[in-house]
Amino acid sequence: MAPVSLRSIKKNYGNVATIHGVDIDIADGEFVVLVGPSGCGKSTLLRMIAGLETITEGELSIGDRVVNELEPKDRDIAMVFQNYALYPHMTVATNMAFSLEHRGASKAEIAERVNWAADILGLKPLLDRYPRQLSGGQLQRVAMGRAIVRNPQVFLFDEPLSNLDAKLRVVMRGEIKGLHQRLGVTTVYVTHDQIEAMTMADKIVVMNAGRVEQIGAPLDLYDRPANLFVAGFIGSPAMNFIGGRITPEGFAAAGITLPLPAGNLPASNAVYGIRPEHFALTDAGIPATVLLVEPMGSETQVSMQIGEHQVIGIFRERLRARPGETIHVLPDLDLVHLFDADTGQRLN
Repeated sequence: MAPVSLRSIKKNYGNVATIHGVDIDIADGEFVVLVGPSGCGKSTLLRMIAGLETITEGELSIGDRVVNELEPKDRDIAMVFQNYALYPHMTVATNMAFSLEHRGASKAEIAERVNWAADILGLKPLLDRYPRQLSGGQLQRVAMGRAIVRNPQVFLFDEPLSNLDAKLRVVMRGEIKGLHQRLGVTTVYVTHDQIEAMTMADKIVVMNAGRVEQIGAPLDLYDRPANLFVAGFIGSPAMNFIGGRITPEGFAAAGITLPLPAGNLPASNAVYGIRPEHFALTDAGIPATVLLVEPMGSETQVSMQIGEHQVIGIFRERLRARPGETIHVLPDLDLVHLFDADTGQRLN
């Protein structure tokens, strides 16, 4: 196990800059998720940690070593890829043993490590099978087993669950998190799925266009997003945004005036943010026209129009309203987010 430190990391492809001076500190044993939309640079950053991409500028340390110039095999890391990268002509056991054989480990050590990993991951009944005989979840466990037999200082995961169906992704999320809790190895995990990030991470790094937008614990990012990008990316369904202006009477938006949280906020153009789950149904609330009702069992999702703005609300109540009818909703003022209309930065 080892901490990982990235200092002013940049990556250029010719004259095109893709990573713009990233600084991240990952503590020993921490599970850190790099999250962001496709093309934001998260996989490139992971590949630089692995040594599969060169670093244009900056310093990368694993433990007490600067590893910028070290080959991947010398960095003491293990990587799990999106496509599993298993050898089709080898059994599960030989796939898991391959890196140890390549390093010259003894047969006894290889057998011990493979059996240890197979026991942790529930792979013992599958050791004699070939990849073509395995399900997607089993293939993913084998790829993880091949990584952990090496006992590396750092695990790197590059969107490992993207090829699995929704139900299996939930199962494998729990397995990967449980594996981390059992082994305590520093882990860097890349995904575009913010639900994966929220449920798995000790710390999330939100990236956008090659830059870090915010770093923090999952609930810190959910409760206090630093800007519009983070606010819109973290949370599902996404936060509602309404453009308008802060005034002494409230937040003036097209066709409606919304209540503002307590505090002295200067009059300015702003964006009013409220998460769907932070509306309450109340007769004293703001009139909203129902556009669509989607019952989901434990809660009801409602698309509705407030003034000239379409928003989404999620309610624990089993709402029986029909499209075209009016309901009354009130945002929880303790959970309203306000952002500068020009910079996108948080105001409250």
